[in-house]
Amino acid sequence: MTPDTVVAIIRQALEVAMLAAGPMLLASLLTGLLISVFQAATQINEMTLSFIPKILVMFIVLVITGPWTLQLLVDYITRLIGSIPTLIG
Repeated sequence: MTPDTVVAIIRQALEVAMLAAGPMLLASLLTGLLISVFQAATQINEMTLSFIPKILVMFIVLVITGPWTLQLLVDYITRLIGSIPTLIG
């Protein structure tokens, strides 16, 4: 296994990780931004006001994108395990 192969595997793993985590992180970011704007407009400084909606939105996004994320991870692992014979020699 060459260093180029290791770099390619790590790059693919990072791409899959970003794709898998992206929808939940983006939803959390947007929810936090909306709650922050609301808090700034109303001058309410309550931490649970931003925490609870983020958790709920992340759960909803996980339910919606869960099958796609699981399929993405399964496809990556299947490709990785299938390429072991070529990686070894």
